[in-house]
Amino acid sequence: MAPSCASPSALALSSTTRVSLPLALALRQRPEACGPGARFRPSAACSWTPPLPSGLTAASPTAGARRGTGRAPPLFRPRALMTTSQIANAAFTWGTVAVLPFYTLMVVAPNANITKRTVESSAPYVALGLLYAYLLHLSWTPDTLRAMFASKYWLPELPGIVRMFASEMTVASAWIHLLAVDLFAARQVYHDGLKNNIETRHSVSLCLLFCPVGILVHVATKVLSGAVGRSH
Repeated sequence: MAPSCASPSALALSSTTRVSLPLALALRQRPEACGPGARFRPSAACSWTPPLPSGLTAASPTAGARRGTGRAPPLFRPRALMTTSQIANAAFTWGTVAVLPFYTLMVVAPNANITKRTVESSAPYVALGLLYAYLLHLSWTPDTLRAMFASKYWLPELPGIVRMFASEMTVASAWIHLLAVDLFAARQVYHDGLKNNIETRHSVSLCLLFCPVGILVHVATKVLSGAVGRSH
């Protein structure tokens, strides 16, 4: 039986196949073949993934299908600007700083025109009211009213109030509430002092942190001033 002779084109094709297969395997195993600066990028062999921008996290396209929601979550999820604790701390700090100029003017220069014009402004009460409403919205839960009026007579009880103030947001909203009320009381004391020509610096200072004591001291000062005036 005569041996079969292969054509030159068939031999060349066989040789090319034997050379190409090792080359493809080498490219698959070479790490430098994949990456941002790679010269050769075989689509089937390269598995390099570009890095994600900072502050964003990738979500698996099939995560929603695995959970049975029927749709995949968004690819990128931006981080929240501020946490609940950070909002409460920022409101507490900036609310306190915002009222200090008004107390400073009423104590340092009670008879100055700039003090009288500034104290007459309603801007601080509007700002504190808006901030309080925002914090109240963040701290509100379905159990808030139940905790406030826990007794059978629909009156607040101390244990319920203590549970409410376990939250930082609730404490921050209560602090803003106190700042607004104390500043309003201090303004009333200041105006009463101007009207009756009574010293109010000490009373206004006490209204900042101990408002009921400041009001009591102002009433005592007014009574003593009237007694001294009648004696003269």
